[in-house]
Amino acid sequence: MSVAAKRGAAEATLLAFDYGEKRIGVALGNVLTHSARALTVIPNKSREYRFEAIGALLREWQPDMLVVGLPRHPDGTPHAMTQLATRFGNQLNGRFNLPVVWVDERYSSVDAEARLRERGERAEHIDAEAACVILQQYLDEHSSQPL
Repeated sequence: MSVAAKRGAAEATLLAFDYGEKRIGVALGNVLTHSARALTVIPNKSREYRFEAIGALLREWQPDMLVVGLPRHPDGTPHAMTQLATRFGNQLNGRFNLPVVWVDERYSSVDAEARLRERGERAEHIDAEAACVILQQYLDEHSSQPL
C-alpha cells in the first residue's frame, strides 16, 4: 500500500499547478495543516519533458489529489488558456491516475506578484507562487469539507 493510500482524507497531500505555455508553477499543500507553499517551476519545453518532471514530483511527494488553476477572463468567461489548462488537467489524470480538481485562478498571478514583492523575492518565482495562491484558495474553500 502506498504512503498516500495509508493517509486519510484529513491528512491529504496535494500538488497544485499553474499551467502556462512556457512555464508550469507547482505548489505543495496539506489538508491537515491547511497550508500551501510554492515548490518549483517546470519549464514547459515539451510534453515529454513536463510529464517526466511532474512524474518525478509525484513520486517524491505522493499526493492524494492534484489541483489545476483554471484561467478565465475577469467576467468568468473562458479564453484560450482555459482549454489548455483543462486539457493539461485531463492529461494529468489520464497519465497518473490521480483525481484532479480545477480552481478558478482569476487574479492568482496578481496576488502572487504582490506576495513576492512583500517578501522582496524575484519575479522568476511567480509561477510557483501563483500555484501556491491557487492551492491555498482550494484549501480555504474546502476547509470544512472532506476531499
